[in-house]
Amino acid sequence: MTVWGREEWRRRMQEHVGRVAPHADAFVDRRSRDAKHPVHDFLFTYYSFAPAKLKQWVPPYGVSLEFTPEDFAICPWLQSERFICENGLLSIDSRRFKQREREFAAWVAMLCTRILGRAGRFSCYGLHEWAMVYRQSAEEVRHQGYELRLPPHELAAFVESLPVCCSHYDAFRFFTPDARPLNVLQPTLDSRPDLEQSACLHANMDLYKWSSKLWPWTGSDLIGACFELALKGRDLDMRASPYDLSAMGYAPVKIETVEGRARYELEQRELAVKAAELRRRLLDQCSVLSLQAAAHP
Repeated sequence: MTVWGREEWRRRMQEHVGRVAPHADAFVDRRSRDAKHPVHDFLFTYYSFAPAKLKQWVPPYGVSLEFTPEDFAICPWLQSERFICENGLLSIDSRRFKQREREFAAWVAMLCTRILGRAGRFSCYGLHEWAMVYRQSAEEVRHQGYELRLPPHELAAFVESLPVCCSHYDAFRFFTPDARPLNVLQPTLDSRPDLEQSACLHANMDLYKWSSKLWPWTGSDLIGACFELALKGRDLDMRASPYDLSAMGYAPVKIETVEGRARYELEQRELAVKAAELRRRLLDQCSVLSLQAAAHP
């Protein structure tokens, strides 16, 4: 068991709050006003981890904190039944790790292993967002109120001009009915481990989903880092989309041009490098959790 002193864990907590709180608080504020953000809301709607829980820093399984009773005033959520505090040390209570959580941790470890062992395919150019509006009417487009950068006939012609090769089920399922036959792959929920790969923007953003679904066992440091990566991925996703968000400060990555596709791939590769490091961290943690649960059924 690793022990973090009070200075260490409080520093980590402050860094975490500084990383996620501005975005979580902004979302809560927008929700209270029934306002929408076409880029950032995705991090709190599609990824359903509660903003309040995201802000609550917790240690990962395998780490104990030097803790005093006064520290509960700073972190009241650590008084829950998931944690134990004995002899001045606070840690997650491993006895509360459930069989379904063990099975899920094993599944995430398997998915991470598969993706890490598979070559990334950097040739999709974010075309999935275009396939989601392919041959739709203005009334059917998801982000209504934001103009498309190309007229419908030019948008459709562009989608048809390139191979559509989306490997991510949760992106593919939002393709329009006319766009689905254009995809060279037909991802399903069951085929996720066989198709997802390390270049995929959404597979890399999903590190936030998998890590947060194993809260608190994965710990807030990893969850916060995955959230930050997902935020950057979403930014690129929407800048490369067919929507004109320039008035909100999102300069488009014009994948309909050769230069734009080169720019997309450059940023995609940079994100993939960061994702690989986080995926290895998540794999290590999930492997430990699977072994821990097996030893303490």
